Amino acid sequence: MSRYRRRLAVLVTGGVLGALVTGCTSAPDPAPRTSAGDPPSIDGGSVGPGPAAPPVGSSAQGITVDGYDRTYRVYRPADLPSDGPVPLVVMLHGLLGSGEQAESWYGWNAAADSAGFVVAYPDSRNRAWAVSEECCGVSARDGIDDTAFVAAVVESLSGQLPVDPRRTYVAGISNGGMLAYRLACDTSIFAAVVAVSATMLGDCPAPEPISVLHIHGTADETIPYTGGPGRWDGAGRDGVPGTVDGPPVPDLAQRWRQIDQCAAPQTSTEATVTTAAASCPDGRAVTLITIDGAGHQWPGSRQRAAGRLLGLDRPATELDATATGWQFFASHPRPA
Repeated sequence: MSRYRRRLAVLVTGGVLGALVTGCTSAPDPAPRTSAGDPPSIDGGSVGPGPAAPPVGSSAQGITVDGYDRTYRVYRPADLPSDGPVPLVVMLHGLLGSGEQAESWYGWNAAADSAGFVVAYPDSRNRAWAVSEECCGVSARDGIDDTAFVAAVVESLSGQLPVDPRRTYVAGISNGGMLAYRLACDTSIFAAVVAVSATMLGDCPAPEPISVLHIHGTADETIPYTGGPGRWDGAGRDGVPGTVDGPPVPDLAQRWRQIDQCAAPQTSTEATVTTAAASCPDGRAVTLITIDGAGHQWPGSRQRAAGRLLGLDRPATELDATATGWQFFASHPRPA
């Protein structure tokens, strides 16, 4: 049993459990360790006594995990049903991003208003998620347990809102997509994963079956579609881990088809977008969407001034990754 599984086994007791560059916006400073007067925690995870439900709209939330004060944002639609289980989407920002940036850039709040689900936007520490010993940044160097943090966010929200454990999902871009894959490898919290411009790093010896949608551009130089090291913009300097050397994206999709025991994928192409969709037992699916000529970006999002200043790739217009991602989530709840 991995260290993530051991920690999660404690974190979820009594609870309900059931995205490298995306932009440069302000993100929380490294959170301080809690003092002796803070609420008691369960193996490092604490939500304090009697947490109240988040208010309607967008709000900032906090939680203590592994001795650190961590932050995240929550979006709760005004028309969210209060008398029945509701879906939850966890959206993980990329390197240098933040929950606030992800909430602002990718359009999940509008999707939540339309379809009726809650969105959580966790903040990494030091603007990077730890997904392996080599990646990424100071969080990896310091051994931050981001898997336990996301698990605790889901647990906390499940205690405050009628979250449906069969319809709890995770999406991520780049470094956030890597963490989404790590959560798929080391937990059984989520029914489906959407990973955009991402890869999978580290060991994943015995994951449980899970529906997977991966979206990637063939011209991505940060996390190459063909696999191997990519542009890393200095994240590995000064002794800070930053190695990204993943498999070819089609091989990654095939790995999850094998895990899910899927049939051979059915492939279709429309203009520059190729979709390879594989049906799997118990209603699961593994789908790879390839956008010819697209770079490292979230398709369908708006080009931001910060992105232009940083020289980030222009978002592809051939696909709306948020609408596509939600359609995939809604079609693939956890089997009953």
